Amino acid sequence: MFELRRLRLLHELAQRGTIAAVAQALAYSPSTISQQLSQLEREAGVALLAPDGRRVRLTAHGETLAAYAARALDADEEIRGELEDTRLGIAPVRLAVLQTAARALVPAALTLLAERTPGLRVEISELPPEEGLFELGARGFDLAIAEQYPGLTRPHRSALDRDLLGVDPIRLATARAIGPLADLAEHAWVMEPRGTAAREWAMQQCRAAGFEPDVRFELADLSGHAELIAAGHAVGLLPDLLWAGGAPPVHLSALPGDPAREIFTAARRSSRNRPGIRSVREALADAFVARRV
Repeated sequence: MFELRRLRLLHELAQRGTIAAVAQALAYSPSTISQQLSQLEREAGVALLAPDGRRVRLTAHGETLAAYAARALDADEEIRGELEDTRLGIAPVRLAVLQTAARALVPAALTLLAERTPGLRVEISELPPEEGLFELGARGFDLAIAEQYPGLTRPHRSALDRDLLGVDPIRLATARAIGPLADLAEHAWVMEPRGTAAREWAMQQCRAAGFEPDVRFELADLSGHAELIAAGHAVGLLPDLLWAGGAPPVHLSALPGDPAREIFTAARRSSRNRPGIRSVREALADAFVARRV
């Protein structure tokens, strides 16, 4: 019989690519990871890893066992979820959340959970959507709040279950009323870092308007975007969730087509029926609706 703990290490290696990355994610030393994987090789009776420069890669046998490991971990989550039906709160819910949802939705959702399921522990980390979804798939989190921009697609992850919370309008943000998007070719822009869906979408909007934006400022923190824009140093594209019920310090104008991003929760299909995860999802959905009332 294979030990589930060692199978998870192989699964993590298949997801993350290096032993160092697995060690960092699971808070083990690289030597411990290597020792456990060597033990798994002895149990399997075949080579699972092969040298690849200064790293290692999975052999064909390793890839086969890693795929089995994913199924075994899913089965483990499913049975734990069924057992948890009788003891809500037995396991905490680890939530990865994007910045705007952390401000606009999480406080209200936690208030609802404190009333509805006071024994449930929720642990929250703020992560960019791309990282949050990856870590969810790698079992670093149980639930993630992420975003989908209009016209952009994400890699399809069949192991994840999505549940739409709602749509969040995106508007042109300037210090004062200075004209439509097409008139801002000569202005400095603030955008999220390269590689994010938000950055790619914003670049597409500017190009569709006929210009390549002068991205002078790259910030992951959207409140920093708002401050730069309010001070007159840049213009940008910002979602309504950022204001979290407060008055925006910038002038907001509609964009062509009135675009909006989708805000959704994602969970692994193997754990989506856990009572704790269902409770958190319901509270987040109610918080999203309540913010509009």
